[in-house]
Amino acid sequence: MLALAPGPRAFQAHAESRLFGLRQDRYSFWVHWDELARYLLPRRYKWLVTPNQHNRGSPVNRFIRDNTGTRAARILASGMLSGISSPTRPWFRLQIRDYTTDTTNPVNLWLEEVKSRILRVLAESNFYNSIALVYLDLSVFGTSAMLIYEDYEDIIRCYNSCAGEYYLANSERMFIDTCYREMVFTAAQLEQKFGKDVLSDSVKMALQRGGASLQTEFKVIHAIEPNRGGWGVPLEFRYAEIYFLEGERATEPLRVGGFYEYPGIFPRWDIVGNDAYGRSPGMDALPDVKQLQQETLRKGQAIEKVVNPPMVGDISLKNQPASMIPGGVTYVTGASTVGFKAAYQIDPRISEMVEDIREIQERIGLTFHNDLFLMISQLDTVRTATEIDARREEKLVMLGPVLTRFGDEALTPALRRVYSIMTRLQLLPPPPPEVQGMPIEISYASMLQEAQRAVATTGIERLLTVVGGMAAIDPQVMDNVDLDEATDEYASLLDVSPRIIRSRKDLEAIRSERAKAEAQAAALEATLPAVEAAKTLSETPVGGGQTALTAMLGGGGLPASRPI
Repeated sequence: MLALAPGPRAFQAHAESRLFGLRQDRYSFWVHWDELARYLLPRRYKWLVTPNQHNRGSPVNRFIRDNTGTRAARILASGMLSGISSPTRPWFRLQIRDYTTDTTNPVNLWLEEVKSRILRVLAESNFYNSIALVYLDLSVFGTSAMLIYEDYEDIIRCYNSCAGEYYLANSERMFIDTCYREMVFTAAQLEQKFGKDVLSDSVKMALQRGGASLQTEFKVIHAIEPNRGGWGVPLEFRYAEIYFLEGERATEPLRVGGFYEYPGIFPRWDIVGNDAYGRSPGMDALPDVKQLQQETLRKGQAIEKVVNPPMVGDISLKNQPASMIPGGVTYVTGASTVGFKAAYQIDPRISEMVEDIREIQERIGLTFHNDLFLMISQLDTVRTATEIDARREEKLVMLGPVLTRFGDEALTPALRRVYSIMTRLQLLPPPPPEVQGMPIEISYASMLQEAQRAVATTGIERLLTVVGGMAAIDPQVMDNVDLDEATDEYASLLDVSPRIIRSRKDLEAIRSERAKAEAQAAALEATLPAVEAAKTLSETPVGGGQTALTAMLGGGGLPASRPI
């Protein structure tokens, strides 16, 4: 085989070859995903990416007779969305090391403004709709995929790929740095996305015919991997991207480009060894889910046999009018010996079957951690807020490693991608000079982190309560506590906006003005006795038209009479 000259065609040949190897690596997971989808989430999986099937809306839940597993997966996904990255509250914090002591310094005020702008971009884009699907795929298939692109209308635009569409590969740090996708585009979509000039002849013919031909689908391969050079992508881009039509080698790639940072997030619930794909609660719950479907089927069959059992009848009733409905009458001769009866009698013990099904449903809910997110509704008695918090903290320990991994593999890359896009578009305020070039650290305000912070805030509250009680006996005990530092620490743990807490500089100015005002008031109060005494003397006559005050001052009062 002749080596292709460096450039986009060489990139396409490389991508076609590597896709073959990625298919082999994914095969066992692909088969397992098919079984998971059949019993849990049939609409979020594609067995084969094939154009022009026209059957995507056909029923795909033939294996599901009890949807407990599907509902449990959705509860887990919804609970993680609201608990980790809720669109209704700030769910992350930005920090720079060594600039976190004073919450009101310019650095932290800048970080707060950056966080506010990022949250606004996320809210005004389709980020939260897309991340909700990420949680759902993660809970069932153990792996999820979402790409974040720059968008002219919404700043960012997120794209989800379902299981069966994407192929992944790890870097040496076990970070997903390679993603290949198979997908279908209509002729109209290809023209909108790539322009008409780069399209193949078959696509151009469909566009020329117009009408229904605009909906003709074509299979497109999309690849993103580290930029190794020689593909027509400048080396300033860390990652290279290519789109091309499958099976049309004579055409040039649809698009070749690059990224400064990785544009996708590929979280995994749990991994083993060097696997690029993860394990999930859905995989753990699958045996129970399959057992539930089987027992639900058998229970239905048992009820059907009791309500509508198989019957036997006398041969003389064949081809004769007969009624099996309630109140119906069948006329026969010799009714004492001729009639219908059940072929056999069964006692299906429906109550025992229902109880066993309920136990299976509970196991499925526990596997999907529904007891964590539905904890309050499942309590049989009213509990105190303290007890509920203790139960929540105990259960959140089980999700601790998952939350940590999700932050590392999904939330942090997503926020870095959005921050980089906004920086290039000049949508963020310039950083203070003292932190130019310093890395920004990200922490998350998930339920687990909030539970951990609640322990710290409780310690501060208890300390101040005890010291306040002791101060009633000996006020000097307050000298042991730095109340300003306690306020800053408490505000930091509660993730209060730095704009609410005054800076140390403003605080010192306020206290200085207050001290001056108090000193002036004290001086004025000290002169009040002398003023009152002078007033009394000025009002006391001593004769000759003088008062006691003027007499004390040397008789400087007005004369009693004028000389003639």
